[in-house]
Amino acid sequence: MTQALPPCALPRLYSQTDHDDRGNFHYDGDLYRPGEALPALCTRIEGHLHGLITGARFTSRGERYTGGRKVTVELLDTPADLTEESERRAFTTMVRDQIERFGFTRSNFYQDYLQFAFHSDVQIGKAYWSALAARRGKANEVEPLVSLAAFKRRIKPADCLKLIAAPDGHRALGTTRTIKAVRSSDLIFEGNVYLDFPRAAGFACDGRRVRIAIGNEHEPDRHLLYEWLPTER
Repeated sequence: MTQALPPCALPRLYSQTDHDDRGNFHYDGDLYRPGEALPALCTRIEGHLHGLITGARFTSRGERYTGGRKVTVELLDTPADLTEESERRAFTTMVRDQIERFGFTRSNFYQDYLQFAFHSDVQIGKAYWSALAARRGKANEVEPLVSLAAFKRRIKPADCLKLIAAPDGHRALGTTRTIKAVRSSDLIFEGNVYLDFPRAAGFACDGRRVRIAIGNEHEPDRHLLYEWLPTER
């Protein structure tokens, strides 16, 4: 839920700005600071969103590319149910409007001209779908006795993971795979099959079972459930 501002305090928003009859688009964000470094910009955007949207959690990252900069804001959780496409679209538009207040845009579609402070991208992260599934009630719930960080330290090459529950039609259901390598962001099974680690909120392990959330807007509780079979050591 957003906090209401008095009408006189409402800034002009990016989505409310139109091109003129010559194709010019001119938007100046009221929170723009010339020359601001990307880390400081991301910190300000996160703080602004957390203060504006009650109960929401975001993370952001900035990157440079040829010709510009990009700020990606990922939603980790919010009380709102975003399973409906119209709700997601309205939410991401609202968030992007707030991000654009930290920048500026000049463009003309007739002249193929574009200048901006940064490109913005709003993503609904898997962590959000995991949090929504938890509020609704998870299937195959696993008690989180082993943290993701501890799991990465404890699992070793030659250990096995057996897939005991998965979305309908998953070809690997019932398959036991041997771990070839453990990296910071994923596991590599023999045969060069990769298993990405989720964010901590999407991971649960009780020492025997491992639950990895892979939810989306169609199936918030979509997940993989493994049985961990350590080698003797």
